[in-house]
Amino acid sequence: MALSKELLEILVCPECKVKVELTPDASGLKCAKCRRIYPIKDDIPVMLPEEATVASA
Repeated sequence: MALSKELLEILVCPECKVKVELTPDASGLKCAKCRRIYPIKDDIPVMLPEEATVASA
């Protein structure tokens, strides 16, 4: 089961409050501003800053 379109429309980065987008491989949600990638575990986005990784580009 993938994330619903409605959920993706309302999720924002908890650090900078910018909308997040699904990564190409659908393994996480990426913030365009701070480049944090929040993991998706068992179809549930983990929107905790301490669980995020920062993309290099």
